[in-house]
Amino acid sequence: MTASLNALAVLNAATPDAKVKAAKHLAQEWAASQDVGAYIENVPDTPARPEKPELVAPSDVKRRRLGTPAGRCALLHAVAHIEFNAIDLAADMIARFGHHPDIPEADRNAFIADWISVCNDEARHFGLLQTRLAEFGMSYGDLPAHNGLWEAAVKTKSNFAARLAIAPMVLEARGLDVTLGMIEKLTSVGDTESADILKIIYNDEIGHVAIGARWFQTLARIRGQEPESWFHHLVGSYYAGQLKPPFNVQARTLAGLKQGFYIPLS
Repeated sequence: MTASLNALAVLNAATPDAKVKAAKHLAQEWAASQDVGAYIENVPDTPARPEKPELVAPSDVKRRRLGTPAGRCALLHAVAHIEFNAIDLAADMIARFGHHPDIPEADRNAFIADWISVCNDEARHFGLLQTRLAEFGMSYGDLPAHNGLWEAAVKTKSNFAARLAIAPMVLEARGLDVTLGMIEKLTSVGDTESADILKIIYNDEIGHVAIGARWFQTLARIRGQEPESWFHHLVGSYYAGQLKPPFNVQARTLAGLKQGFYIPLS
């Protein structure tokens, strides 16, 4: 099948195993054919989901100390939930925006290839976390989670620039700010196995933020917009609240996010 249809198949896969399998199939089919496919008119606003985890308000997700196995399980489950949603975010970027008229035809395959690589990475991350949770005697879905990441996707479903600004350049960039602290805490309590998984995720996410930032700045040039001021406007319109320091300036800079993008919003 084409990239468009395979991305839609990721969104329509309900179980974790099926979604991971569909994401891997998307990458394999793209490597074999690089067939973008036709525009899809009815991309679902909400992807297929398993019955669990129970989705609750962010304030209702309990926080536990990482010094206990329960606390480490809670952290790994929360990160797994983010990665599970991130699989769908990347697939949605392909299915919903892969044929956006502002993407030059000469660049369309590069755009699709970038987000397929992100989707495949997120599926791999989720698989690593699933395996680690199983070693603790847990599964994804055993704890409640919140739906903030997908709520942001719904808010930006009709605005390509806003989706690029909010998903990779705000939400994923926030992951760069907090993940190193998680790695240090896990290492300090002797859980190097979990820390090593977060190191993989952290390094890959720098590349994901870079992909989002690069396409946002490409779109800004096409639209004749100054990237930083346009980013500020979109974040102000589509994201509730301010960006929270401290920022991982080194990782953000590696990803192409200059301080002028985010410092004025903090």
